[in-house]
Amino acid sequence: MISLINILALVLAYLLGSIASAVWIGQIFYGTDVREYGSGNSGSTNAFRVLGKKAGIAVLLIDSAKGWLSVNLVTLLHTLEITHLLPGTGPFIDFQLALGIAALLGHIFPVYVGFRGGKGIATLLGIILAVHTGAALASMGVFIVVLLITRYVSLSSMVAATAFPVVVILVFETTISSLVIFSLVIAILVLITHQKNIERLLRKEESKANLFGKSEP
Repeated sequence: MISLINILALVLAYLLGSIASAVWIGQIFYGTDVREYGSGNSGSTNAFRVLGKKAGIAVLLIDSAKGWLSVNLVTLLHTLEITHLLPGTGPFIDFQLALGIAALLGHIFPVYVGFRGGKGIATLLGIILAVHTGAALASMGVFIVVLLITRYVSLSSMVAATAFPVVVILVFETTISSLVIFSLVIAILVLITHQKNIERLLRKEESKANLFGKSEP
């Protein structure tokens, strides 16, 4: 049931997702708009590339946190007895997913900085950690393994996103239809937002992450 409280929570989730950490950190501390350099995205990967490790880690943590906090707005509402949705039930999880989607849209289309955002991988990490911690950790493991082998952040993100619905459906045998659909949509969305990365990978022009002091080939 749609209520004023639910609508306000969705708006707040979008506003939280719109927090442009990479843009603001770059402008305030480095005098740089990360969207004008590197891949042109205002996400953690481009922050690492353009601003360095300290800024990149800060952006990664902030962007993940805003996804996690947005999903848990419904938990706060339940604690304050503002909503009657019960944790663990279908409607509760459905609203968690709706809040997560609102936050993700906020990151991709942030109202504070002209709707020019990032691809949402770090924010998505926070969202899935809040929604299904086990599947999220498994996907993180896939990301790390692929990154260590290939050093391609984009490829690692796509493989991890694709692994998420597989883990949700086959490993945890989730029967909640909304969560299953959400996991599939997320995988498709990540592939769509990484279309240019896919093209560069096919042309062997994609940049590799500088891990453990390794140099670019």
